[in-house]
Amino acid sequence: AVGVTAPVLNPACRGDVVGHVQDATLADVETALACAAAHAPQWAATEPRARAALLRRGADALEAELPRLLGLLSREAGKTYPNGVAEVREAVDFLRFYAAQVEREFDNATHVPLGPVVCISPWNFPLAIFTGQIAAALAAGNPVLAKPAEQTPLVAAEMVRLLRRAGVPRAALQLVPGRGETIGAALVADSRVQGVMFTGSTEVARLLQKSLAGRLNPDGRPVPLIAETGGQNAMLVDSSALAEQVVSDVVASAFDSAGQRCSALRVLCVQQDSADHVVAMLKGAMAECRMGDPATLAVDVGPVIDEDARRSIEAHIETMRMKGRAVFQSARGDAAATDEGTFVPPTLIELERLAELEREVFGPVLHVVRYPRERLAATIEQINATGYGLTLGVQSRIDETIAQVVAHARAGNVYVNRNMVGAVVGVQPFGGEGLSGTGPKAGGPLYLHRLLAHGPDHVMVRALDAAGDDDGTGVVAPQAGAAAALRRWAEAESARSVVDACDRFATRSRAGSSRVLRGPTGERNLYSLLPRDAVLCLADDEVDRLVQLAAVLSVGSAALWPDRARALHARLPAAVRERIELVADWTDASVKFDAVLHHGSGEARLAVLARLASRPGAIVGVDGLSPGEASIALERLVVERSLSINTAAAGGNATLMTLQ
Repeated sequence: AVGVTAPVLNPACRGDVVGHVQDATLADVETALACAAAHAPQWAATEPRARAALLRRGADALEAELPRLLGLLSREAGKTYPNGVAEVREAVDFLRFYAAQVEREFDNATHVPLGPVVCISPWNFPLAIFTGQIAAALAAGNPVLAKPAEQTPLVAAEMVRLLRRAGVPRAALQLVPGRGETIGAALVADSRVQGVMFTGSTEVARLLQKSLAGRLNPDGRPVPLIAETGGQNAMLVDSSALAEQVVSDVVASAFDSAGQRCSALRVLCVQQDSADHVVAMLKGAMAECRMGDPATLAVDVGPVIDEDARRSIEAHIETMRMKGRAVFQSARGDAAATDEGTFVPPTLIELERLAELEREVFGPVLHVVRYPRERLAATIEQINATGYGLTLGVQSRIDETIAQVVAHARAGNVYVNRNMVGAVVGVQPFGGEGLSGTGPKAGGPLYLHRLLAHGPDHVMVRALDAAGDDDGTGVVAPQAGAAAALRRWAEAESARSVVDACDRFATRSRAGSSRVLRGPTGERNLYSLLPRDAVLCLADDEVDRLVQLAAVLSVGSAALWPDRARALHARLPAAVRERIELVADWTDASVKFDAVLHHGSGEARLAVLARLASRPGAIVGVDGLSPGEASIALERLVVERSLSINTAAAGGNATLMTLQ
């Protein structure tokens, strides 16, 4: 069978045919899967150092192709040249970062890859995210089936050519273009696929979760899904912030790449006292933005990706107008030129409250909400209540305000007195939580380990120590008292296996600690591991349940136990009982947890996965263990946070920084 051949059009000028793509057929999918499965043992046996060398060779080739790729990124994806340069650099960084990590840390005797992995990448970063996914999977020893976005297959094809030219075997990296509902669905549903990496919408990620819930890997564990999804990203600005810097950072965060970044600013929350001044300056800056063909160096804002995107964005803007919300649109540009493409001018919409924004609007649209100073804490809670947790910004010259926002933020990447886009691999590991993704963070120390079927037990220790320098706080052991109380109780009960688990987890947990990552002068970047809110612990055996509890307490999290474990709960010390919540029905959507430990049979595990997939809200991962197994991956029980601070940005009246 022959796949459908279609033209790939330039979004800035729909009459410009950039190239053609022939979609894969279901027969092509079968061939690709068979080749990947057959080659998996050979690629897994390739020495980590050899895999790293191939990725580095690919990085060198990518740098050499920069000028040619800039033109393709501009014509196919609507990228301005500065955005294109940054994207090539990010793709190169991914290749070298994962190559260095696998060469430094991995050993084929202890790091066993999953097998064939499907990588489904988006159109907004058709080179960087595409390359990051496949580089990680290849580095960890997994053959890759790469399905790029339908809108940007040409950039993906170029990257595959470069890596194959660098020496990556054809069977280890195969490009499978096509529509998500056909080709993507067929790949994900196949039993030979042992892992899925996805960047895109939350809705599609939920569909992938349901598809994977029906089967287990050969070792009886769930098929890993690494999903990075959308965000309702906000920036909080108080009256002490420098308005000129706020406006510069807001324009970059909201309108760069035509607002088509996962991390883009969607909601600007401005303190009422300074809102009029900030909004007036912002409108002036928007009016100076030049919109047009991104291949023109003077252009600031290019097109949105296609006509469907433009219609969706314009429908949202019109809905807000109909509700009586103030809408401001302005940009300089050649009307005749923009009529040829799918352009949406930078748009500012003033809302009465954050809750009016029901979904992410993926384009150059910024919503403004004003808040009184005394409602700062409530505004933070409203942001958290959206359920998204990708990026968050704060602009202030008062340390107390910054500390309050950082302490209560529930976002994977937090930015202080700087823009919120352009995370750098290894400097600001990127990824969200809640509705914004499953973790681990791309370009972070834990990412490759999620692509293993089996790995060493000391992952958290080694990953954190290799990430950067100690920030001076040392290891903060949240709820260490509960973990110690459990150990004393287990010793008194002569539960030797539980005592051993407590000791082992205590030495391997680094929850609560931070590292300073290397970055540019004038910027401080912190990477932290924090305990998950609550872990659902499912086990039939009492010892297995207690081993789970030891792991949960070692990272400072809380445990949820089914009500049938009430008798065991009553026997435990008070300090331990305080960290356990008994629930009658964990499938109830009102019961909140963000990780699951399951000891039991494969049949029981499939039932758990099916119930989780039917729950609304965030995708929750399951760590599946055999009865009696005590090797719990502690890194699954923590969340990663990145904090980036512009230390050179305070300026102005220095006394403001000491206000209490």
